[in-house]
Amino acid sequence: MNDATDVMKVIQEQIEKNPVILYMKGSPQFPQCGFSARAVEVMTTIGKPFAYVNVLEAPEIRSNLPKYGDWPTFPQLWVNGELVGGSDIIMEMHVSGDLAKMVEEAAGA
Repeated sequence: MNDATDVMKVIQEQIEKNPVILYMKGSPQFPQCGFSARAVEVMTTIGKPFAYVNVLEAPEIRSNLPKYGDWPTFPQLWVNGELVGGSDIIMEMHVSGDLAKMVEEAAGA
């Protein structure tokens, strides 16, 4: 078993155990990039709890998550084990109302 395999297992467990999880740069209180800040703003507006991982403090996740989800950038929002997408998709889905429905269902509204 190598380190990359272990990291992939950690990522898989995080995604499976958290119905809504945001991989971001920084924390919801202190986002470290504009894209992560916008994602947090949307998630806060929706008002349902969500887990997060600060990829700046977890370089092994930062380097392996893009391979896991085949998505190169951060933030990454995962809902019910599915990659929703990054900042632009989060914003588009928020404007349409689809994201709130998805998150509320996942969070057990």
